[in-house]
Amino acid sequence: MALIPATILTGFLGSGKTTLLKRILTEAHGQKIAVIENEFGEENIDSDILVTESKEQIVQMSNGCVCCTIREDLREALQMLAAKKRQGLLDFDRVVIETTGLADPGPVAQTFFMDDEIAESYLLDSILTLVDAKHAPQQLNDRQEARRQVGFADQIFISKSELVSAEETEALIHRLKHMNPRAPQQKAHFGDVPLKDIFDLRGFNLNAKLDIDPDFLKEDDHGHDHHDHDHAHGEACDHPSHKHEGHGHHHHTDDDVKSFVYKADRAFDPAKLEDFLGAIVNIYGPRMLRYKGVLNMKGTERKVIFQGVHQLMGSDLGPEWGKDENRQSRMVFIGIELPREILEQGLEQCLV
Repeated sequence: MALIPATILTGFLGSGKTTLLKRILTEAHGQKIAVIENEFGEENIDSDILVTESKEQIVQMSNGCVCCTIREDLREALQMLAAKKRQGLLDFDRVVIETTGLADPGPVAQTFFMDDEIAESYLLDSILTLVDAKHAPQQLNDRQEARRQVGFADQIFISKSELVSAEETEALIHRLKHMNPRAPQQKAHFGDVPLKDIFDLRGFNLNAKLDIDPDFLKEDDHGHDHHDHDHAHGEACDHPSHKHEGHGHHHHTDDDVKSFVYKADRAFDPAKLEDFLGAIVNIYGPRMLRYKGVLNMKGTERKVIFQGVHQLMGSDLGPEWGKDENRQSRMVFIGIELPREILEQGLEQCLV
């Protein structure tokens, strides 16, 4: 049986997860979707549809979707759904897991890699994060869960942008990009998002594409200090979110979730790099949300692709480097207060 793609839907309270889900579930798109509501007594998708007395309630929707409310182990719910699909009792093509607004998506994502039974049935496709334009600036200031949700995302949807000014939305986009440059951002009006932007995003695929806005990677030509996080994207920033006055935006470096990009033109020594990354992940794993790299390794003509979530790291051989391609290694690390200088110095020492 083919692996069942799974999508994790996360976002802070009130960011519009339920609106987006309702739209996914009621639209006639011909896909049969099973939704797992990993909720703890919050607003359920539709109390009329889902009765929540029993421990788990499976309800078949009119368009063939399936809903399952769980209040306990996600792993059990995933196993039960997969078993029912194998036995022909339930028919669905993919799974969407809606986390509670306060959840850290990390452990949910790790379930798909650490649990052999789950890994044999499911393929984690991506983590989608909804951000509420009106309340996000405050939530990102106050709540680390909200910042973590941004750091984990493969795709960010900004909801309620119609309630704030264009400048405020721009400042938010800018701030989110510093936290997570690898997740494309898009506005979502009342859950109105095309399904192609929700499913089959392959955020956890080990592919040779490192999705980072090229402007973010511009060489720093303004003579800023190399380790100045704010201008790692190489522009003299006078963006509104960098000013303390104005709309009351915090300077984005107040965020403990940050990203940084490392690039190198010399090849890596495979053994040294493996030792160094192993040690880093061992020490800082809980603070490392997502990381990915496309690497030039000594001893192979092919790109080496690695990525990870927390302590879990995987790597794979990608396509060959092109004849005229610049064999530059590029890595992005997204995490909480990561020691950038230690990482940079350690990586430098792994180069041939």
